[in-house]
Amino acid sequence: MRSGTPHKLGAQLDGGGVNFGVFSENASKIEVCLFSREDHSEIARYALPERTGPIWHGYLEGLPAGALYGLRAHGTYAPENGHRFNPHKLLLDPYTREIEGKWSNVHHVFGYDPASSALDLSFDTRDSAPFVPKSVVSDPSLFTPLGNHPGHPWEEAFIYETHVKGMTMEHPGVDAALRGTYEGLASEPVLEHLQKLGVTTVEIMPVHAFVDDSFLLDKGLKNYWGYNSIGFFAAEPRYFGPAGIAGFREMVRRFHAAGIEVILDVVYNHTAEGDHRGPTLCFRGLDNASYYRLINGQPRYYVNDTGCGNTVNISHPQVLRLVMDSLRYWVTVMGIDGFRFDLATTLGREHHGFDPNGSFFDALRQDPVLAGVKLIAEPWDIGPGGYRLGEFTPEFAEWNDTARDTFRKFWRGDAHAAQELGARLLGSAEKFDRNGRRAWSSINFVASHDGFTLNDVAAYAKRHNDANLENNQDGHAANYSDNFGVEGRTGDPDILARRQRRKRNMLATLFLSQGTPMLLAGDEIGNSQHGNNNAYCQDNPIGWVNWGDADEDLLAFVQKLTAFRAAHSTVRQPYFLHAGRRPADGLPDVEWWDLDGNPLNWRDPGLSSLCLLVRYAAEAPDFMDEYDTVFVVFNRDTQRAHVTLPPKPEGTVWIHSIDTANPSGGEAVPLTNGHLWVEGKSLNALVLGFLQGSML
Repeated sequence: MRSGTPHKLGAQLDGGGVNFGVFSENASKIEVCLFSREDHSEIARYALPERTGPIWHGYLEGLPAGALYGLRAHGTYAPENGHRFNPHKLLLDPYTREIEGKWSNVHHVFGYDPASSALDLSFDTRDSAPFVPKSVVSDPSLFTPLGNHPGHPWEEAFIYETHVKGMTMEHPGVDAALRGTYEGLASEPVLEHLQKLGVTTVEIMPVHAFVDDSFLLDKGLKNYWGYNSIGFFAAEPRYFGPAGIAGFREMVRRFHAAGIEVILDVVYNHTAEGDHRGPTLCFRGLDNASYYRLINGQPRYYVNDTGCGNTVNISHPQVLRLVMDSLRYWVTVMGIDGFRFDLATTLGREHHGFDPNGSFFDALRQDPVLAGVKLIAEPWDIGPGGYRLGEFTPEFAEWNDTARDTFRKFWRGDAHAAQELGARLLGSAEKFDRNGRRAWSSINFVASHDGFTLNDVAAYAKRHNDANLENNQDGHAANYSDNFGVEGRTGDPDILARRQRRKRNMLATLFLSQGTPMLLAGDEIGNSQHGNNNAYCQDNPIGWVNWGDADEDLLAFVQKLTAFRAAHSTVRQPYFLHAGRRPADGLPDVEWWDLDGNPLNWRDPGLSSLCLLVRYAAEAPDFMDEYDTVFVVFNRDTQRAHVTLPPKPEGTVWIHSIDTANPSGGEAVPLTNGHLWVEGKSLNALVLGFLQGSML
């Protein structure tokens, strides 16, 4: 092995051989171990001969693509000082693009002896190599740049959150061999479904290589969601189809060809190695004190702002480089259009606390490769001051759980929810309208992977997580849900009808709100998790989308909503609305009315019904008529209500477009008498169009 170069991290094949580059600030020696492809036995071991700064490097001639390898790191084993080097543990290369083999749930993968009374202060000498996957020397021809991004503007975005396996396992139209795979997710039946829905962007739950937690395997469960990353460059092999890694790239190509962007849900805040009792798989063994945040004065233990045992030390320059290199790789090589950052508050934590201008966010904003990709923050973690909704920089959109809770509370009938709803309908401007941020910054949703499905919000008053084997103590306790008198399934037609109305009401509220709508996969067809609001370990029909019982009426209603939103820029404006006067005619962009046509009394403690009139705030785009105005009536009362329509310009007519009292949403009907009747607990959207009633 020659000295090689420190400028290439990972295993880089150049035709004549492979350059290895490994970061470790505190190791005394790094070894590369080669393994047989036949039985995965170790066949050679080389010490990297050079160290330049914190990078160990070497060049091995003649090593071909597809070669299997792993790393061993020598150094001090002193957990009380933050160091956990153990050369008996084979380590994954943090930069590997492919892994081969599976993780085994055995004690050999721990750097200490779990049976010892000294716990993690003990030292284990068993070789872990037979029980862990191997890194792969990748063929560069498999990873040529993948471009042709659809590039939808944020204000046109409609996000569909989905899971590679869960989306397709029970889909009757997907070929059996492709169910649960990357190729299956972008198969023709799924693409057709998404296109009919009007989806612009799929947000895929974690696909970085991840590990099943040992405590789940001990109970016969798996980490289904995948928020337990170990490889920031490697696609999770359990979703491979016939084409292997090429299937992932083909999935992205097919989405792009259908005009659909691909966003990855990424986990850079913690890793699968857990706390001080966890296994030694990669980062812990390479340089524990650099890769993780350790408790000041007690470096044996990890800062746990994530609630997952450890916190990645992203403020370290080499760890920051790792994450940035990973992001650039997924954009340039794998064709990804954006990222949703799990527990994004953690990524902004510096030693002085959360900082929206911290090192990671600064690096992200100045990177030319990442300029223009969609960035979404989950704006919370469990650390001190961890809830940071609305505090990220203008490049980010943010998951708005306040919108989710308000939509649910209002239609459940909670007191004072009507006042809160007003803010959510306008994109939560009080939280986001600062520093030049746009109205699309608020990612609005009624359900996500974490919590009840939409169907279960209207069918269960309590969580039912018994299948998780945690005594039903996991998952959210506050769901703002309602069962209409019967918990779970029922044959009562009145209850079923009311549940269906509730779902339509919440969906219509979502798609008629300013901001960016996000729909959980399966909510459009009434998918249920049978009351489980934390299906992270349910790799079975509980966690999969049930296509066999698809509610076609609900699907048609959602399609009507998404088509309405796509056709009317007024309900998806790029700027926040504050009842400002339009330059063209002096009319306000927003007006609030009561059912009788009078200005709304926000101070009414019993307020439960309201009307919202929205006009396009700025100069109308060329494709849009100046009269495109939307009037939305929210009637939460049980009684049928008479509504007086707002005055309309001469030569125009109100078009009654959507009515949630009608399972299909109703037909577009011109209204000429200046009023309408609104059924109890319904929601209606009215569109101001041309006199002849043509839709804009």
